[in-house]
Amino acid sequence: MSASEQPAALPLRERKKALTRAAIVEAATRLFEERGFDNVTVAEIADAANVSVKTLFVYFRSKDELVFADNTLFDDIIGALQDRPDGVSHAKAIADALAAMARSQEDGGEGIEAFHRAYGESPAVQAGLLRLWADLEDRVTAFLAQEAEVPATAHHRLHAIQLVAIVRSVVSPETRTMIAATPPRRRSAALTDWLAAATVATPTVEP
Repeated sequence: MSASEQPAALPLRERKKALTRAAIVEAATRLFEERGFDNVTVAEIADAANVSVKTLFVYFRSKDELVFADNTLFDDIIGALQDRPDGVSHAKAIADALAAMARSQEDGGEGIEAFHRAYGESPAVQAGLLRLWADLEDRVTAFLAQEAEVPATAHHRLHAIQLVAIVRSVVSPETRTMIAATPPRRRSAALTDWLAAATVATPTVEP
């Protein structure tokens, strides 16, 4: 939800709808992360959000749709690109944003583990995530072209693919294994080190 769409800025009726929708998404995310997507029913999500199943389906057509309802991470990635200081590469801006998210957790690997526990074993969700990564790639490509004030080029697309790869690598099974093998107090640092290495490995592609 963007700043202009925050509940307090909306008329009362729309504010109630936004708060109900947010409660459903929050309940679904918590249950998915605790038990896994396939082990949670729509009825359980509705109960946790204090709404009826009928009301839940007013906001979301299926349980699958709930997985992709919160695009905060992707909005934050675009925001990091837009707000990066002069002299900071696109890759470093994204890496720094992801590292800050990791540092905000008590255990730097908590978010990664929760992601895999929630969604990592569901084929249906994995297929949806591929579409979501493609959407992020489109958004980054569009941003790079807008920033350069030219129509999008193959160079912009290539650089967007490389930048999205940094984000995808953080929730990859390989990174999960690396973080799990690291002592809890070192996990944020280990993830930050990985992101720094990924930044160095990501070239700057000129349009």
